[in-house]
Amino acid sequence: MRVYCKVCGQRGRITKTNRLSDDVSDLYCQCTDAECGHSWVATLSFSHTLSPSSRTTSQLALSLISSLTPEARRMVFSNLGIE
Repeated sequence: MRVYCKVCGQRGRITKTNRLSDDVSDLYCQCTDAECGHSWVATLSFSHTLSPSSRTTSQLALSLISSLTPEARRMVFSNLGIE
């Protein structure tokens, strides 16, 4: 990830990350231009998923199937052509 100084436009360096939650972090940044010397805090946050993880999808399916009664499970497998 690249950050840029708002003051001079040069690349910045992330010197520290403070994780506030699973989805939000504060990034402590410093300009790489010694003459500028600007330092700042930027906030990085998760926005939304574009394509769900296959792991998540598989885990969700297994969890849902596990929660079914044996009869309902047989019906699902039968409809899917799985015996």
